[in-house]
Amino acid sequence: MVTLKVTQIGNSLGVVLPKEVLARLKLGKGDSLFLTEGPDGWRVTPYDPDVAEQLEAGRALMHEFRDTFHQLAK
Repeated sequence: MVTLKVTQIGNSLGVVLPKEVLARLKLGKGDSLFLTEGPDGWRVTPYDPDVAEQLEAGRALMHEFRDTFHQLAK
């Protein structure tokens, strides 16, 4: 667990992520983080949840029509 403190950054408030957290999230300057609310609280992730849903829908479609895609790939 990492404890973050809210601090003044210019006219805004923010948190500073430690180097170890940035390395584990594979984040660098200019990258985006996504804050989503779930049933057990808030979650911070570098992955866009909307894109994850779209990828899962695409995987399901490819699985359903795998024979068709196999024939098209020939």
